[in-house]
Amino acid sequence: MTKPCDRVDTARSWLFVPGSRPDRFGKAGSSGADLVIIDLEDAVAPVDKERARDAAEAWLAHGNRAVVRINAPGTPWSEADLGMAARYGCPVMIPKAEDLAVLADLAARTAGRCDLVPLIETALGVERAHQVCSTPGAVRAAFGNVDLAAQLGVAHDDHTALACARSRLVVASAAAGIGPPVDGVTTAVGDVEVLRDDIAHARRLGFSGKLCIHPAQLPGVAAGFTPSAEEVRWAHAVLDAGESVTTVDGQMVDRPVLIRARRVLAAAQEQHRAP
Repeated sequence: MTKPCDRVDTARSWLFVPGSRPDRFGKAGSSGADLVIIDLEDAVAPVDKERARDAAEAWLAHGNRAVVRINAPGTPWSEADLGMAARYGCPVMIPKAEDLAVLADLAARTAGRCDLVPLIETALGVERAHQVCSTPGAVRAAFGNVDLAAQLGVAHDDHTALACARSRLVVASAAAGIGPPVDGVTTAVGDVEVLRDDIAHARRLGFSGKLCIHPAQLPGVAAGFTPSAEEVRWAHAVLDAGESVTTVDGQMVDRPVLIRARRVLAAAQEQHRAP
């Protein structure tokens, strides 16, 4: 059985499955991913777009749930993709999110039935990150590191080259009042160390989830974006110290530190409740 897609704001692991491979939908749904993304965009050749949309609709019509990555607005398939997703109230991932008027139109046409996940993967999208994240209906933003890196002429796995763009997305999400963003993919599927480094880097910057391209990446992502036992111990110690300015583990504790401690415990409790 697949998990319901009702926690877009807190999901850690987001697993892509090509829309043209309905034979993989069930496996993705039982993989342990917090959310499954049926990809109608990059993973599907133009000749297969309509067939992939039909496969996604057949899956959803049977009561299954998924995020749907539609084709980019302005393409021949985007409108039909959006209409299909809206019929089932699915969260919608919007690629190449950068045009505010287009995003507002998409939000209006879903009439509040779909959570929107703008995928920021262009230079203009990064420049407009706050406005994109403030789109009505936007619940969470995601980072498209591979497409952005290609546009910038840098390596998609270079932490330094994309650090500024990632940080802007984190700040924009906070300023817009939506959940922390979801980091882009790690293309080195079989390299556990690379995945671990990518997760640690993203989490330090303020991301709280990650796009995945293979089920083997899911356990590392789940663990990497869940507060550790030491973080939970620290948070309890901070809150147990009371509301007054004091020190814990040799560090000053004041109101901003208390807020962070509460967030750590809330995140830990949320993941403990997750099915």
